[in-house]
Amino acid sequence: MSAAEQPASKTPRRVVTGHDAQGVSVVVSDGPVPVHRYMPQDGVGFSEIWQTEDSPAVILPVEPDEPTERTLRVPPEPRGTKIRINEFFPGHVGPKGNQSPVHRTESVDYGIVLEGEIVLMLDDSEVTLRAGDVVVQRGTDHAWANRSESVCRVAFVLVGGEFSAELLDMLPADVRGSLMTHGPHDGAGPTAASAPPQT
Repeated sequence: MSAAEQPASKTPRRVVTGHDAQGVSVVVSDGPVPVHRYMPQDGVGFSEIWQTEDSPAVILPVEPDEPTERTLRVPPEPRGTKIRINEFFPGHVGPKGNQSPVHRTESVDYGIVLEGEIVLMLDDSEVTLRAGDVVVQRGTDHAWANRSESVCRVAFVLVGGEFSAELLDMLPADVRGSLMTHGPHDGAGPTAASAPPQT
């Protein structure tokens, strides 16, 4: 992708700590996040910061490989976590007023707006979130839209979850078959053909 196709992006700096052979706490890496993608069809960029695959998370002295390169699936593993920063660029809102498709994940997602404003679209309402606001997204159908003239940056912390039997009784019988379960535009899963890297 040429620089002309991708809007100006802020790739976050990531500092990762660990231990040396004597058990002393050290910085094991310090630099730009290694996984940063831009989806021009959606006007969304995202930076994968870190992920864990189980709970409690196994803490090694130093990771054997880069955790964010193991998988780009949108929700974390069922007992895992992910942290990413999404950039929603202006000018990509579709005819229905959304920038992402309506989607659902079986996770609890904490979204912290770092810069700009974003509209969270739910089945029956919309909420505009601005810098400093935090949304707790609890497995609901939703979509995102940056309807402003400026970029919006949101930090998302995703925690793998499981729908309760009580909630499953309220949702459509095929809800698990329609969940977003794969990475953005990877061609797998029911929504992947149109799914940007949302949470």
